[in-house]
Amino acid sequence: MQTQIASWARDTDYGREADAILRRCVHCGFCTATCPTYQVLGDELDSPRGRIYLIKQMLEGAEPTQATQTHLDRCLTCRNCETTCPSGVEYGHLIDIGRGLVETRVRRPWAQRMKRALLRQGLTSRWFAPAMRLGKALRPLLPAAVRAKVPASRPVGRIPDARAHARQVILLSGCVQPAMMPTIDAATLRVLDTLGIGATVVAGSGCCGAINLHLDDPSTALAQMRANVDAWWPLVESGQVEAIVMNASGCGAMVKEYAHHLRTDPAYADRAARIVSLVRDVSEIVAPHARELRERLGGPVRAAFHPPCTLQHWQGLRPLTDGVLADLGFELQPFADRHLCCGSAGAYSVMQPDMAMTLRDRKLAAIAPTAPDVILSANIGCIAHLQSGTATPVRHWIEALDERLQGGRPS
Repeated sequence: MQTQIASWARDTDYGREADAILRRCVHCGFCTATCPTYQVLGDELDSPRGRIYLIKQMLEGAEPTQATQTHLDRCLTCRNCETTCPSGVEYGHLIDIGRGLVETRVRRPWAQRMKRALLRQGLTSRWFAPAMRLGKALRPLLPAAVRAKVPASRPVGRIPDARAHARQVILLSGCVQPAMMPTIDAATLRVLDTLGIGATVVAGSGCCGAINLHLDDPSTALAQMRANVDAWWPLVESGQVEAIVMNASGCGAMVKEYAHHLRTDPAYADRAARIVSLVRDVSEIVAPHARELRERLGGPVRAAFHPPCTLQHWQGLRPLTDGVLADLGFELQPFADRHLCCGSAGAYSVMQPDMAMTLRDRKLAAIAPTAPDVILSANIGCIAHLQSGTATPVRHWIEALDERLQGGRPS
């Protein structure tokens, strides 16, 4: 694609990056075949190719409008188009640049600004955990729409002593998961303990930065990234840990991009690159041990596995995770459109509820004929979003494995 980047952007870091990405696009349109919003809406401007044109026009001097902002907002950032693209267009980085530029030039309506600010502040606040505990306690009394966002409480169970093992890893605490679904972290700790690995949540670490980055506050997102690097660095530098383990694929995808986001920061660029080299999804840790664990498990479990976009398109870990689950005795049922987003996409289900519910219902309709005992996934957002539309239990696969190791079955 030929470009004529405007003078105000040409010599900036984002301008050079965007220009390089745009020039790789060959207009083929393969991306439209795998874009969830284009499949639902049928509008070229709600496809990756259409959004690329909008961003190109803006970088070449065209003035963006609220319509431009709307089309960019509707993108799920699932990066399915990147998996499909034969030219290697880094669409995810380009959409971040485009959204950032539009945000500085198009003023959002008051209600949108308020909702985004509440999400940014609320989901990462120290008040989120007590609010979630109160919501769980009052869950039967809540309106249906609110109740769908509040998972039912389940016992956390035993927490092993990380100091019992020579092998040590860091576990990201995150911001939402410990309060919404503490059973995921607890299950992860027990499974790692079974493998002879101790896991520690480091004081001072927290949100990976994704929420603020995708809700128009990149400066706060970068501050959160630096805080995590600072918290983890002493253990990394001293060689006391072998990996930084992620059990939320959305957080893992974000942290694996710290080197990109901090590349121009001389104080953090090298450390961020070192951090990224140690980041592992929990499936990568379990994979070498899956067959030995299988010997300790009961009979097979009929399951449908929904691979989150951040696992399969951002990190390319769907084949590995499929193999791990098969080795662990999960009988994975095939269903249509496994590559498509379920509609959760972080805060997207709150900001774009109609599209999110449409994609959720399409996903569950594809799964339903397989009649699984459990629906598995690997990201808290997908798990909560899918569970809001089905009576079939939806679990992180590490929870299902933990239950089986304890002698039970996913329930």
